[in-house]
Amino acid sequence: MTLGSFIVRNTFRNKRRSLLTMVSISFSLLLLTMMICIWRSFYIDQVAPEAARRLIVRDRVSLAFLLPAYYRDKIRSVAGVNAVVPLTWYGGRYIDDRPVHFFAQVGTDPEEYLKVASDKITPPDQVKAWQQDRTGALVDVTLAKKYGWKIGDRIPLNSNTAQMSGSTDWAFDIVGTFTDSDIGGGQFIIVVNMAYLEEARALGKGTVQHFNVAISDPKQAVTVSDAIDRLFANSPQETKTESLQELAQSQMQSIGDMNFLIRAVVSAALVALLFATATMMIQSVRERTLELAVLKTVGFTDRAVFLLILAEALLLCVAAAAFGLALATAILPLAARFIVGLTMPTIVLAIGLVFAVAVALVSAAVPAALAGRLKVATALANG
Repeated sequence: MTLGSFIVRNTFRNKRRSLLTMVSISFSLLLLTMMICIWRSFYIDQVAPEAARRLIVRDRVSLAFLLPAYYRDKIRSVAGVNAVVPLTWYGGRYIDDRPVHFFAQVGTDPEEYLKVASDKITPPDQVKAWQQDRTGALVDVTLAKKYGWKIGDRIPLNSNTAQMSGSTDWAFDIVGTFTDSDIGGGQFIIVVNMAYLEEARALGKGTVQHFNVAISDPKQAVTVSDAIDRLFANSPQETKTESLQELAQSQMQSIGDMNFLIRAVVSAALVALLFATATMMIQSVRERTLELAVLKTVGFTDRAVFLLILAEALLLCVAAAAFGLALATAILPLAARFIVGLTMPTIVLAIGLVFAVAVALVSAAVPAALAGRLKVATALANG
């Protein structure tokens, strides 16, 4: 038997306990890496160059409150603004209410939308077809692949939202698809003509949910934002203009203190890792007192026994971490549907492995030291 196989056998000698410990470690690493990715997405990562040129103008209080559509022309007059488009959430239902059939539907102005959303790539002929078709729609390529849609298909949607209560049954013709130059699709969104929706709205006519604004210089984002908000200061419906990243952060903060929450989750995951590994290693050493004494009898030094216990802890933690990180990588694309720009950088995977190694060394240090200092005569006598 080689030393490697000996370590593997000892690590998994109690298969049930080892499996439960690995599950605990894997879940903790999954939670840890997902929280780090979310934190990076909202507070560390810089937005893509095209997104940096885009601002969101919404009601000062909340996105839930609609803005007058005529604000668009006033916003367009601000120096540094290149284009302005209205965006309104449609809230339609495809087939049924199950999450598997959920995707976003947004009404906008086809003539100017791609001037603002310049990161979306669509063939010119499809753009022209969309602009000329009142019921036309552009669909994200990933969404089209999911449902097997193709250009020319007619998509029925049903809306029961208050602002669309004038008509419940709608149909949109797919005239084109688009990809995102930054994330390559995966947004699960359909973009339709706002004028078509406006025709049958019973409530909220002449209003929009928010405006997307393209500016010429990202470095002037704060200046332009302040200028827009000053236009509507002291009006019945004041605005708040912010970048995409600031909007995402504000939405997250509305849930609570996300920095504190993420730190708390990460801390809990680390404590769980330490507890699970330390408990197993202590129990393993306690059960193998006689075996360790025999190893010392046949020539193993105190240092060799110490390193043997550490190696077992490392093997367990790294194997569990690899599974947990692989699971996190597989789950991340699902989470990215709801958090745009969420990715799993290599550095996060490396951090996960470093945490696993650190936990293994810290949790196994005490039982390994006890095993290394074990007195053969005492162990044999007590055994």
